[in-house]
Amino acid sequence: MSFDVPEDLRYLESHEWVSVDDGVARIGITDFAQDELGDVVFVELPDEGDDVTAGEEFGVVESIKAVSDVYAPVSGTVTAVNESLFDEPELLNEDPFDAGWMLEVELADEGELDDLLSADDYADQIA
Repeated sequence: MSFDVPEDLRYLESHEWVSVDDGVARIGITDFAQDELGDVVFVELPDEGDDVTAGEEFGVVESIKAVSDVYAPVSGTVTAVNESLFDEPELLNEDPFDAGWMLEVELADEGELDDLLSADDYADQIA
């Protein structure tokens, strides 16, 4: 099976993606992750103003198959939460890279991006 791995994103080995625009990181889970989880039925996310730390859990995704922690690819302060996911958690399955984004974080250290996987490295991991 082939999964979508956008070239312009960075990835964690634990299947989260991050995009960065003007010092703000948008975070979500990958196409591979949503496929492995199956139908998502519940999402727990931090509140705006909370801090997240690279490599540490920031939320939970519950599916019909499993409950999984979600890990922050970068550190910073949460500036936005995709509240649509609370009413429509299936957006993670339907559109994990666009409508299914989870958080926006003001980056504390852009250097952390260097520690993340490239699209090619992530594609190799899930192959």
